[in-house]
Amino acid sequence: MRPQKEGTSFPRRTVPVPSSAMRSRFHSATLPSEVADYADEIRLAFLDLGRVLTTESVTGDCSPVLDVYENDESVEIVVDLPGVDAVAIRVTAKGDTVLIVGEKARRRPDPDCSFHLVERDFGRFARVVRVGRACDFARARARLADGELRLSLPKIADRRGLAIPIAIT
Repeated sequence: MRPQKEGTSFPRRTVPVPSSAMRSRFHSATLPSEVADYADEIRLAFLDLGRVLTTESVTGDCSPVLDVYENDESVEIVVDLPGVDAVAIRVTAKGDTVLIVGEKARRRPDPDCSFHLVERDFGRFARVVRVGRACDFARARARLADGELRLSLPKIADRRGLAIPIAIT
C-alpha cells in the first residue's frame, strides 16, 4: 500500500480475504506462456472448425468466463458460452490440463440501428484449465445447454500414502 500524502483522504476499502479452505486449487489461464504450450493443439482445433489461426492470435479474440469446482466424485468446469453452438467448440485433455477452444459468432444487428454500448465479446477463444489432480479423461462428459458448457471430469482415487502389502515368494 502506498503511503498517503498529508492532507489527502482516500476512502478505505475492506477486501475480504478467503480462508485457505476457500482458495481455488485449480488454475485457469489464458497466460501467453501456458497457451503457447498448446499452440499446436489450438491451431488444429481451429483448422477443424474451418478457421485459420495466425501466430499473433493464439489466445483468441475473446475470453469466456468459467468456474472450476470439485465435488466428491469429479472436477466440474462450467464455461459461459451463450449463443455458441456445440459444433463451434472443441475440448481436449492433455496431461493435467483441459483445453477449450471455439468461436463465438458475432450477432448481426439490424442495419438501421447504431450501438450505444458494446460489452459482449465475440470471436475465437482458447482457455486452458490446469486441473491439478488425477482425473479419468476417458470418462469425461461435456454438455452444452442454456448457454453453458459443463464438463465433468471423474476423479481417480489417490493411492499415494495407501499401504499396499507385497507378497514375498
